[in-house]
Amino acid sequence: MEYPKPIQKLIDRFSEFPTVGPRTAGRFVFYLLSLSKEELENLADLIKNLKGGIVICSSCFNPFEKIDDYGICPICRSPKRDKSSLCVVEKETDLLTLEKTKKYQGLYFILGGLIRPLKKEKNQQNVRLKELEERLTRQNFSSKNLGGQEKQEIKEIVLAINPTVEGEATISDLTKIIRETSPQVKITRLGRGLPQGGEMEYADEETLSSALDNRR
Repeated sequence: MEYPKPIQKLIDRFSEFPTVGPRTAGRFVFYLLSLSKEELENLADLIKNLKGGIVICSSCFNPFEKIDDYGICPICRSPKRDKSSLCVVEKETDLLTLEKTKKYQGLYFILGGLIRPLKKEKNQQNVRLKELEERLTRQNFSSKNLGGQEKQEIKEIVLAINPTVEGEATISDLTKIIRETSPQVKITRLGRGLPQGGEMEYADEETLSSALDNRR
């Protein structure tokens, strides 16, 4: 027995979401079918308005709510942040997870993906290696964007990448780029606390705090 085409098409679309398989996608679709027409319309409006209300930071690539004409997120332009430290993470949820620990007070850079050795050429297109290199070779903050603070040289780069096989491959490539563009910069990684193969997104705040405190 096959599902009606409208249901199957939506299942196929949901299956393209990260970590969502056909079974979970099917649950999503049948949940939507149980909603009223008004609830579906409200959900559709939220999805349609998502892009219009969100801006991607031109410096760290973190999405933030558009409330003014700045193209830089509140973290990047905050005068309270340590501009000499840059934390490189894979995705937006990793940034949010680290922020919740309140242990790190520097800036961020979101890679947007990891380098997969077996599919390197195709996958590398989505990873912001070139953007990171540009970020390291020039300070793209004006005094206004920095909340009145002067430009500050980056002295430490924290590679807060999940310690998976793909994560290690990405760290290796990132290290080469950093050494070539900014040989004077100190490179550190999250220390003990985050298990091998684990993901920051699912780690508790105490574990991440320990990993940040013991970065090496």
